[in-house]
Amino acid sequence: MRRPPLPFAAVLRRPLLRRMLRPVAAFVAVVFLGVTGFGTLGGVGVVDALFWLLDPSSIELYFMQHDGPAQAVKLYAVVVVSALIVVGLWIGETFLSAAFGGQMRDELQQLQMERSIDALEDHVVVCGYGTFGKTVAASLTEGEREVVVVESQDEQARLARDDGFLTIEGDARHEATLRDAGIERAESAIGAIDDSHVNVQIVITASDLAPSVDLVVRVGDRMDEPLARRAGADEVIIPEVVSGKQVGVLLAGPDAD
Repeated sequence: MRRPPLPFAAVLRRPLLRRMLRPVAAFVAVVFLGVTGFGTLGGVGVVDALFWLLDPSSIELYFMQHDGPAQAVKLYAVVVVSALIVVGLWIGETFLSAAFGGQMRDELQQLQMERSIDALEDHVVVCGYGTFGKTVAASLTEGEREVVVVESQDEQARLARDDGFLTIEGDARHEATLRDAGIERAESAIGAIDDSHVNVQIVITASDLAPSVDLVVRVGDRMDEPLARRAGADEVIIPEVVSGKQVGVLLAGPDAD
């Protein structure tokens, strides 16, 4: 099942669109106030009011043929046009800053990455790109498995992208973030964050969204294992226990049997 089009709230999560929305909204507001004010003061319709915004000199021609508060309308036009110029400069500055500051490039790369994720099926979602998550993701890639990393920290998310992984930046405890990672089409998901309680919350959210997905969870000690399994984890990993067993096998040597 492919992901439905992003709702407006999801679009607003994009930093560039959020940044551009403010000056664009200000421009729309100024246009609305200009049209409303011209209609109230000059008694003209929407079309004439819009024309006054485009060509304020037409106000003089209008009041040469019609009675009305010409001076008040002209003064209001100066205010509105000045506001439009300021907002226009704001839009231009925001666009140029995004273009030359690399933000637009980052947004385009993120869009391309999301399209690639949309095309995936039976992949593995690795939540967290710390030492444990990075090791797991690398091992899966060596086994020719498709991996999507979910990471909430900017620096770690950038590192995952630099390492060549499809990456969603966000909190894996949130449904929208896991959906962006294609959890409903994934084969398995791994809670790899260095916080047992956060991983358990990820399991709860993931199991609600995709009951058939195999859920693997990292926990800090054996006391957390029952909680993780009750939350829906299929496998529980305790790194210290696993590494301890590996060290024991290594030290025992080949004659251990």
